[in-house]
This record gives sequence, C-alpha cells and structure tokens, in this order.
Amino acid sequence: MSETALDIAELLKQARTQMYEGRFDAALKIAVVVLQGEPENIDALYMKAVCERYSGHTDKALASVNQLKTLSPDFGRAYQEEGHIFRAKGDDESALAAYRRACQCNPVLQASWKAQADIFEGWGQRDAAAEMRGQEQRIAAMPKQLVGVSHLLHEGKLIKAENACRHFLQKNPRNVEGMRLLADIGVRLGILEDADFLLESAIEFEPDNIQVRIDYIQILRKRQKFSEALKQSELLYQRDTANPVFQSLYAIESMQTGDYEQALDLFEKVLQRLPSDPVTLTSRGHALKTFGRHDEAVLSYQTAVKSDPGYGDAYYGLANLKTYRFSDEELSLMEAQEQGNQLSYQNRIHICFALGKAYEDRKDYHTSFGYYQRGNELKRVQSRYDADQMTAELDNQITACTPALFEKQSGKGYDAPDPIFILGLPRAGSTLLEQILASHSQIDGTLELPNILSLAHRLRRQKQASNDSLYPENLHDLEADQLRAMGQDFIDSTRIHRQDAPYFIDKMPNNFRHIGLIKLILPNAKIIDARREPMACCFSGFKQLFAEGQEFTYGLNEIGRYYRDYVGLMDHWDKVLPGAVLRVQHEDVLDDLEGQVRRMLDYLGLPFEQACIDFHQTKRAVRTASSEQVRQPITKASVDLWRRYETHLQPLKDALGQEILEPQQ
Repeated sequence: MSETALDIAELLKQARTQMYEGRFDAALKIAVVVLQGEPENIDALYMKAVCERYSGHTDKALASVNQLKTLSPDFGRAYQEEGHIFRAKGDDESALAAYRRACQCNPVLQASWKAQADIFEGWGQRDAAAEMRGQEQRIAAMPKQLVGVSHLLHEGKLIKAENACRHFLQKNPRNVEGMRLLADIGVRLGILEDADFLLESAIEFEPDNIQVRIDYIQILRKRQKFSEALKQSELLYQRDTANPVFQSLYAIESMQTGDYEQALDLFEKVLQRLPSDPVTLTSRGHALKTFGRHDEAVLSYQTAVKSDPGYGDAYYGLANLKTYRFSDEELSLMEAQEQGNQLSYQNRIHICFALGKAYEDRKDYHTSFGYYQRGNELKRVQSRYDADQMTAELDNQITACTPALFEKQSGKGYDAPDPIFILGLPRAGSTLLEQILASHSQIDGTLELPNILSLAHRLRRQKQASNDSLYPENLHDLEADQLRAMGQDFIDSTRIHRQDAPYFIDKMPNNFRHIGLIKLILPNAKIIDARREPMACCFSGFKQLFAEGQEFTYGLNEIGRYYRDYVGLMDHWDKVLPGAVLRVQHEDVLDDLEGQVRRMLDYLGLPFEQACIDFHQTKRAVRTASSEQVRQPITKASVDLWRRYETHLQPLKDALGQEILEPQQ
C-alpha cells in the first residue's frame, strides 16, 4: 500500500471514530479532506452524508447520497442513508422505498428492516410490520462474523469477504449459513464448481433448509445442470404444491429442460394466487416468446407493465421481441420512469435499452443512441470486464496452440461426430444459421451450451503434476485417456438438450476462444464461424442487453477491440488447423441463401433438404434475442442500420482499426 493510501486509510479511521462518538462536525471535516484527494472515495462520501444528516443539513446529505448511488449503484448503505434522510424530512413513503431498495442490495442491513417495521407499525399495518421485524430478528441472531461477511459480499469486497468467511468456517466447518455465503462469493467470482460442492454439502447437513436448496437450484441452472435443477425444484414443489415461490422455481426449471407446457401451467398457478406479480408475468412472457407464441408474450409483458410501471424487464421483454413497436403512451411512461428517482438500478438499465429500441423504430437515431449509450454506461459500472486481460487471454491461445501441439495430440480425443459448433460474436447471425441447420432432419438445435467454457475454466485452475503450467499451456501435457474422457463427458452431459437426431448444434459464440481444446477432445466435431461485417456486428452487440455475460459489448471501444482480437485468433486457427473451420459470412447468407445452405451441408457431409431453405416454418424453441427474427423469412432490413448512427460511432471505428475496416469498404 502506498504512503498516500495509508494516509487516506488513517484519515477514514479517524473520521469513523469521530462519527461513532457523535462528533459529526469533526468527522465531516475529515471526510471532506479525503474527498479533496479522492473525490470518488465511497467510504468518505458515505460518512459525509451521515454527518450532514446528523448536523441537520438534509438537502446536502441527499446530494451526497445521490452522488454515492451514481458511483456505486448497488451500495445498500447509500439507500439506507437515503431512507434515514427522508424520515428526517418527514417523508415516510419515500423512506420506505429507499429502505426496500437498501435491503434488495444488502439483505443484512438490520437498521433498514427495523425502520420498515417501524413505518408499517405507524401506519397500522401489523402483518407487514411483523414480516419486517422477523427479518430484523433473523439478522440479530446471525453470528456477527457472518453479518460482517455479508456486508463485504454485498458491497463488492469479494476477496475480503472470502477470507473472512473461510476464517469463520475453519472454526465452524458445519455452519450452513457460512457455507451458503462462501458459495455466493464463489458464484460472484465465477468459481461455480466450488459453489456447487459447498451447497450440495450444506443440503446434506440441513436437508430442510429452503434457502440453501433454492441457492443450489440457481447454481445448477448457471452450470446448466438442468436435469438436476429440475429434480431439486420438483422436491421443493412437492413439499408444498400451493407455494408460489416453489411453483415459480419449478416452472423456470421446466422451461430450461424444454417442457414449456408444464412451465406455462405452473406460471398460471402462480398468477392465480398473485395475479398482478410483474416478475411472474414477465417470466411467462419469456417462456411464450421462446415457444413462438408472440401475441400471448406481448400481452403478458404488457400486463406486467400495467402492474408495475417501473418494472424494466417487462419493457425490455417487449423491445427484445424486435418486432414490437411501442405506443406513444408506452414511450411517455418509460421516459417518465427513467427521468424519475424511484427506479432500481437494474430497472433503469432495462428501460434505457428499451427506449433506445423505441426511438430507433421511430427513426429518431440521435435520441435512440443517447439511450443506448446511457444503458451501456450504467451496465459498464457493474462490469469487471478488462479489455487488456481479454487480449492477453486470446494471445495465450495463439502462443500455446501451435502446430506442434496438434501434431503431438492428434487422434487422442473422443471420435464422436455429433457436435456442430456455431461460434463467433453474438449478433453475427449465429441464431439464423442454427435455425437453418436445425431445420434439417438429422440435426438438433439446442442452445448456447456452457460445457466447453466450463472445461476451459477447470483446466485454467488445474496445475499439472509435472509442472506449473496452466491452460492453455497444459493442453500439451494432457494424456490420451484424459482427452478422450473430456470429449465423452461433453457428449454425455449435453445429451439432455438433444432430441433423437444424430447431430446437434452448440451455438455458444464464445467457444471461438477454445477451438484448439475442442479439436483435441472432439477431433471429428464440425465448426462454423458465423461472421458479420464488423461495424454492423459490433453496433448490434452494443445495443443489445444480454441476460448475462458478453460484458465486452457495453462500450464501443471494448467491443471494437474484442472483434479485432477475435479476427486475429480466427486467423491463427485457420493457420494451425487448415480446413477445420467453415467461415459463413452473414451478408452472403442474405444474398444467396440456397448457395450458403448447400455449402454448409456439404461441409457437414449431409444431403440437401428444402426445410433448411424454409427455416422460418420450423417449429422449435429458440432461446436467444433473435428468436422472433428467425421465425420470419430472410430480410436485409438491419444490414446497414449502423450507418444511421455513424456520427456517434467514431470510437468503434478507432478500436477496430483500418486493417479490419478496409477489406469491408
């Protein structure tokens, strides 16, 4: 730690001491000094707001809190302080909304639960007050160390949280709440296997702990262990078939395993008990959209909006249909919500992207870009994406995956010919290619499978006995039986997503980073690189809000660099694995559908079928943002859409560079 950092830490310690002893003016002076050197210091800003409130300067305190929320949108104590300020101003309704937001961001803020209970009691709402009081008492009963871990966790201090939680578990190895918290930390750090193991163990210790089982289901879903997640959610459902939480969980897992009829039936049961629940209405909309029931999906999303005009996911569900057009009334409602101060951070992101789409459809491209840009900026605050780190990761593939590697490890994998990998960048036309090929009688479409990414993650963390090299360097050291087992595990673990066709598609775009690994464990796999003109591809990614992942899309510079690095790595695969990858240009598919269909089927060794040309008539679930578009005949409507925004896209052009752009111009 630098001398300056030590000085800041000491000043903050002094300010905290002064504040806890009630010397708010003295603490405020120290906080101001810290902020002169570090204007975005979260702890100093928080103390400044607290001291201003206690000193009676509520308007100044509110301004400090607003700055704090802008810098750290999920900082629960900022919303708690906002609640305290509103109560001091006599505005209990606004205070209650702030306390609710605080508890959403950080569920162990005991003072926020207590304040809600007090407000409800003052209003005579005893049942609501009792519920809040129960949460307050639950936190009071928790070990103080775990309350501290929870604060660190929900304030994004993950390494400190992990160290503190592990220290607690060393002394309390069977403490289920500690295991649950460590699993949550693992999820946020991307260490899903460890989180899976922790929660599985916790369930063995406390089989009736509902929260642990719910967390376990969510981990299984993230790891796309859908059959096991379905089994676990069914166990909860059978405990109490009338419980709407259990019904909803079982519905979501049914949807993940392709049983949309059961999912929709369960969502209806939830809505019989909670007819205006915006979360369930929106989830039902997602299911109906995936199942191809467009009009019903629209109605479900619209009902969610009527129920809660600030529920952003429902607006974005409508926008993400791509074919929906917002009315003047809906547009005004979204703008009023976005300009107000009652939206949660995530709802604001969803509404910004929805407004971007709404103005795009109205051909007001300047206003549209403003909302897309704002949505991306908000999203980027939450992201830990590092473009330099990604460049280094892809460069490592080039360095490690040499001709010597493939010569040494040739013929050692699992020889199944089943998989067809469609990869590249999101929004490059991969869903269209999947819909075309999945219309063939011998090919099953599945979804974006995480199996290759999970395997790469395991290899990255695994040290070899012979040396300390990590993935992808350790590909050189894998034995034939290891490579074969990895390939067979891929085939076995993805079988749940297949029907009965001999071939199946994995369309995880990020698999392009691991083509070397794919060809070592599955030497007979086919690989199609779905490529799109760079400006069109990158801008389409920029204006898409992804459910999760793809964090490189939330900035023009970031997505431009990523595209450039992708092209560089694909050029490398072409050199070291000549002929292994078929490149299909999106614009060529639009210009000559039949020619490109025949070209792909020739590469796959399959006979031509007319159904591939008539792909839009194929009835199947499609789980990506392009689901509505691929149910329509080929159109070139969006090919040059980016040009409407060109005056705003210079940072993207600069990031791509002339080497990428010139061949396209």
